[in-house]
Amino acid sequence: MAFELVVVGGGRMGSALVKGLLAAKWCAPADIAIVEAATEQRDALGAQFADVTVLAALELEHVGSESGIVLSVKPDQAEGALRSIAVAGASRVLSVVAGLSTQRIETHFHQPVAVIRAMPNTPVLVGKGVSAIAGGSQVTKDDLEWAESILGAVGTVVRVTERNIDAVTGLSGSGPAYFYLVVEALIEAGVHQGLSRDVSRILVQGTFEGSAALLAASGESPEELRAQVTSPGGTTAAGLRMLEGRAVRAAFLEAVSAAAERSRQLGR
Repeated sequence: MAFELVVVGGGRMGSALVKGLLAAKWCAPADIAIVEAATEQRDALGAQFADVTVLAALELEHVGSESGIVLSVKPDQAEGALRSIAVAGASRVLSVVAGLSTQRIETHFHQPVAVIRAMPNTPVLVGKGVSAIAGGSQVTKDDLEWAESILGAVGTVVRVTERNIDAVTGLSGSGPAYFYLVVEALIEAGVHQGLSRDVSRILVQGTFEGSAALLAASGESPEELRAQVTSPGGTTAAGLRMLEGRAVRAAFLEAVSAAAERSRQLGR
């Protein structure tokens, strides 16, 4: 039986995509298959997605002329997975594998294949991810819209050129880790000022959630919202002056640059 969508790799990202697609009613559960080699994970997927077919391996019969493939495996498993996808005759592939270029994917196929490369981030696990997509040499407008519909089920999608994917990796791909580091630091700062850790955590998490919601809803820029909180000579101004003096802004610029460069190295 050929499936409308085959997700190769049933880890956190692959299962999050399936969950989002089912919630969005992107297609019927029976039209989706997940390929997962690990027996324990395959059993867990079967329990989680009762109406989705979970396979140990991809076979010719699973891929038809209208089938789409999502490649969602670890980078060291990508080459083997691509060989099986090529043998199955796939004509459309969406890859969420870090550092794997569309050109490299295309070399595994003897027939023309539409390859879309994507960089999602981990908030796709709660339907709040942000992803960037870039098309390979054979990609059409319909292919990009197809990829956008898949990733749009778990968050926001932007289109970029492939040369910008490494920058996306350094910014939004790694961005959740930067965010969590800041949250950790502010919770610790509250503790140092005499608050309990639980109270400090509630205050920090609530502040970030509310601030993000205000930024999204207000239509104002971060600079404008920051200025509204910062009274001349006030407490916020004192805190911001310390952060700027410690070059926190420059540290973030360098962090994104370092992560983007590492992404470029992995893709070589």
